[in-house]
Amino acid sequence: MDLEHLKWRYAVKRYDANSTLTNEQKTHIKESIRLTPTSLGLQPFKVFEITSKDVRNNLQEACYNQPQIVEADMVLVFASFTEMTNEYIESHIQNTATTRKQELTDLDAFKKGIQGFVSKLSKEELKYWTSKQTYIALGMAMAECARIGIDSTPMEGFNAEKVNEILGLNEQKLQCSVILTVGKRNEEEDFLAKLPKIRKSMDALFEEI
Repeated sequence: MDLEHLKWRYAVKRYDANSTLTNEQKTHIKESIRLTPTSLGLQPFKVFEITSKDVRNNLQEACYNQPQIVEADMVLVFASFTEMTNEYIESHIQNTATTRKQELTDLDAFKKGIQGFVSKLSKEELKYWTSKQTYIALGMAMAECARIGIDSTPMEGFNAEKVNEILGLNEQKLQCSVILTVGKRNEEEDFLAKLPKIRKSMDALFEEI
């Protein structure tokens, strides 16, 4: 099996600001996020594609002036739920029934299981759980970007409160959990572009029990 695309990718620090992705490529990346598996299938997050230059400039300051925010062709902000309402669970059950052509009553046990799980979580536990779901989507998007030869950078270096304020996330019961920038690497400006990838050996990373 070929893993050359994963060996090729790295967390890009500088992008070619003049390079653009096609609409087809952008849709492909977003579809990989949409198809990501999540706990109970709930997809407890939204993804904001930041196209406004003014918003990007504001976000760059909140991201400690990292250049990827303004240089990358695509900036995706993953915002996880801070609440899980019964209305949202009901809509998930309705979508499941419609998609799979099931009766709603056939999903009663599933719905009660979700409600029971969520009700046992504290507010902080819920926020932690939903934020973890975004990282599954992040990983899927990064791997798919690499597979089709597109660069990406996962970003945790930001002031979450400022990002939440800029995008009005608190009012939407959301919180910024992670950011993904996507585009084409600038090999001349990026010091990491030609350096070998640093990873543990297989023996150091894996242990059979």
